Formats: sequence, structure tokens, C-alpha cells
Amino acid sequence: MTEKELEKVQVVGLGQACVDYLGGLDSYPPEDAKLELTDLHIRCGGPASTALVTLSRLGISTSFLGALSNDPFGVKIVENLKKEKIDLSCLRIRPGYTTQFSFIAITQGSGRRTIFWHRGTVPHLKRQDIDLHCFSKARVLHVDGLMVEAAIEAARQARDLGMTIVMDAGTMRQGSVELVSLVDILIASETFAIPLVGSDASHKATLLALRELGPKEVVITLGVRGSVGLNNQGVVFQETFLVNAMDTTGAGDVYHGAYIYGLLQDWDMDRCMRFASGAAALKCTQIGAQTAIPNLETLHDFLVKI
Repeated sequence: MTEKELEKVQVVGLGQACVDYLGGLDSYPPEDAKLELTDLHIRCGGPASTALVTLSRLGISTSFLGALSNDPFGVKIVENLKKEKIDLSCLRIRPGYTTQFSFIAITQGSGRRTIFWHRGTVPHLKRQDIDLHCFSKARVLHVDGLMVEAAIEAARQARDLGMTIVMDAGTMRQGSVELVSLVDILIASETFAIPLVGSDASHKATLLALRELGPKEVVITLGVRGSVGLNNQGVVFQETFLVNAMDTTGAGDVYHGAYIYGLLQDWDMDRCMRFASGAAALKCTQIGAQTAIPNLETLHDFLVKI
């Protein structure tokens, strides 16, 4: 992109992109068993990149910061992100390594999935690899927390540039607490805070503990049970929407992207959570993290009818 085109970028995403192999199963097997797959699909996924694909389909200009190799997986990811109109000016291609990929077993009838993933051998982005100053008009930085050192540096730069910082917090890692302290809006999995509060803590206690780390707003995604959030107005609960779910892979990533869309419209937490839940529900109607991500018209029509 030219300098003028980069000024149009509204959301910068830093984190993972991968290739997913998705296999259907009639039932999940016990260890040492052999079971034939009912089908097999090859799709692109990854938390940060799927959130950006969601935003792009909703009409938002985005840029992806990550590290891939030039292996077949990396080539496929780049082709997919270009097709989705995501800027790759700051993507690092590092030849001679392997790119992240996953095998995902989908249990037919429920859409539930079990993920086996390999992070690849591509070196993570480091602090010195990050320079957000070309995104002078961007409003949001979204990080998924895998490359913690790079994410911390990006968050510090984003603060200086006046961006809102959103984090997809899936797994507590070394450095996660420092990163969370720099975040404005934390959207976490149900298990993220277990090392902090234990597995028996209430949702409200977990939300309060996470907000004490620094974020102004915290949302916890609960899978089929919806999501729960906390801001200065109190606790907000959002149920899931009933659809014929074929695959839940990437539903949380789509939720994050759609939530960020709401932030860009200056919506309150209730409306952001409802919009995000609708996008995540529609995603689940087809196999793959990104296959059924809706455009804005489709999502609005869905939300009006329910």
C-alpha cells in the first residue's frame, strides 16, 4: 500500500494466521482407536487474522502484522488474506521455516471441535520488528497474545498514537499480565483467568479480577452459553443465537472482529456483544473459521429477524 492508502487502515491486527485441516467425525474416538473421517476440508484460520477477515467483510480497512514462512501453508495464507483485501505491508515472510497449522476434529451433529495445532518454526516477531507509525489514522490495535513481546511493544506504540487496544486472551502465558495491563478492552476465554482466580470463581469475580489488571472493559466468552461483560455500568450478559451449527471453529475470533466493528461505530457494550454474537452464530453454519463470516447486510438481516 502507498502511504495514502495506509492512512485508510482503521484496524491493525497482530498475531496468528494458520491453515486448518478440518475433519468430520461421527463421534470422537477414545485413545488407540481408529476412525474414518466423514469429510476433510482445508481452510485458513488463526485468531488475529480471522478477526481481520471479519472486519474486512463488514467493510473495515485492516492490516495484518505477523510472521509466516514461504512454505505451502504460508503461501496459502497470504493468498487468502490478499483475497480478503487485508493489507500485508508489515507481514514478515521468513524463508526456510514452517508456518503454523492445525488439525481440527469436528464432531458431526454438534459442531463441537477438538483442535490439535503446531505453532511452526517461524521466529516470532520481536520488539524491534514493530513500527505502527505508518498507520497514523488507525483507531484500533487488536492483538491475540501469542507473540507477547511484539504485542507489548505494539500496545505501547498504539497508546502513544491514541488507538484503542483490544486483546483476544485465549491462554495465560508468560508476559500476558503485562500485556493485559496495556489493554483497553479485554475479550477473554473462560479459561484464561483460571491461573488468577481458580476454576470455581464466579463470572463476576473473574471479570472484576481481570479488570483490576488494567482494562476498562472486560468480556468473557462462554461458548454455547453466550458471553458476559463488565464495564462502568455493570455486568452485561448476552446469550447465543440458535442456528444449525456445523462447526464452531473460529467463532470466538469472529466475535472479536465483530465486537471491534461495534467499537468503531461508538456502540455501547450491550450492542457490541449482541452484534458479535450474531456474527459468531452465522460463522458456525458452515465448516471453517472464515467460510461463513457474514457481510454487513447479511448480519443486519439476521439480527432483525431473531
